[in-house]
Amino acid sequence: MQCSFRSCLFTNALHILEFGPERPEVINLQPVIHRGKTNAEGFRFAIVASRWNDFLTSKLIDGAVDALNAAGAAEGDVEVFIVPGAFELPLAARKAADSGRFDAVIAIGVVIRGETPHFDYVAGEAAKGVSNVSLETGIPVMFGVVTTDTVEQAINRSGLKAGNKGFEAAMAAVEVANLYREMASAEPKDKGKAFPHVV
Repeated sequence: MQCSFRSCLFTNALHILEFGPERPEVINLQPVIHRGKTNAEGFRFAIVASRWNDFLTSKLIDGAVDALNAAGAAEGDVEVFIVPGAFELPLAARKAADSGRFDAVIAIGVVIRGETPHFDYVAGEAAKGVSNVSLETGIPVMFGVVTTDTVEQAINRSGLKAGNKGFEAAMAAVEVANLYREMASAEPKDKGKAFPHVV
């Protein structure tokens, strides 16, 4: 029976997935799993926080500092930078990341939906901007911005029923900073690049 190129390709791929490529013996593949430690010793952290909704962001900052303290961060290894609102977080995070003084940046803020589309612009730009800083600098920037429909939801995520998102973002920063340091220090064992044509 003849088949089109695409359907033959799909059939062959299914065969490989189902039976595996032909080899003399079955290998029980055990991948090496890397996971960052939750130890902040030897790392420096910048917390960039929004002043808007201060009665909530202050609790998120406290949560982040508590997390870093519990993880072993040293005195003087955590600095807090306050900006007016969540819209200003990405540039402040970029300045911190570009300074070369920090291993990770934690962006903290609270944006609560109102009657106008303002929420969508601020929350969306903050999220996109923080993500871009991480991608462009190679410094992990954690998104600890609470975005909710109501004040009650924001309160719950700032230390009450739904935990403290500042604490969670800081712990993620510690874990990722450890993982990235491990990845940077891992030397390839004469294998070269997996795809040499990729620059």
